[in-house]
Amino acid sequence: MQSPVYGKDETLQLRNTYIGPSCKLFFKNDPIKIIRGKGQYMYDDDDNEYLDCVNNVAHVGHCHPKVVEAATEQISKLYTNNRYLHDNIVIYAKRLTDSLPGDLSVCYFTNSGSEANDLALRIARRFTNRKDVIVLEGAYHGHLSSLIAMSEYKHQHADELDLASWVHIATSPDPYRGIYRG
Repeated sequence: MQSPVYGKDETLQLRNTYIGPSCKLFFKNDPIKIIRGKGQYMYDDDDNEYLDCVNNVAHVGHCHPKVVEAATEQISKLYTNNRYLHDNIVIYAKRLTDSLPGDLSVCYFTNSGSEANDLALRIARRFTNRKDVIVLEGAYHGHLSSLIAMSEYKHQHADELDLASWVHIATSPDPYRGIYRG
């Protein structure tokens, strides 16, 4: 087990000092101090194992050996954005689009879900010439201004924030507790 640098209470105190208050923690009253991950699991400072059903970054699991190896190999050669000409981006784009149907033949690469959602919003608005969007109640789309404005979840406990007038909320389909349960 990896030894933590600080105890949980000290880490929490340092976080409260140096990390902005809008960066919320899960389990506010008793946050879990995660110190490592492997596959679909995360581990706390007491080595308790948690199934990660929430993390929106590690799509192939934590510390996947093939991802670590590929990232290490690429970073050891070149670590830059996609505005420079390089073979790897076109090799990957061709390989990806070869697996897609019909007219899906162009790629946009982003480095986060927030970037991807913001780009999707801009493309949709450009294509439709409309601004309004429909989101599910409790929805979260990212940490960019354009996305916070339409993330209903961000407005549930923030009196100073109002949903934008162009955002329309649809009830989430919940077959167990929702109003449309069967």
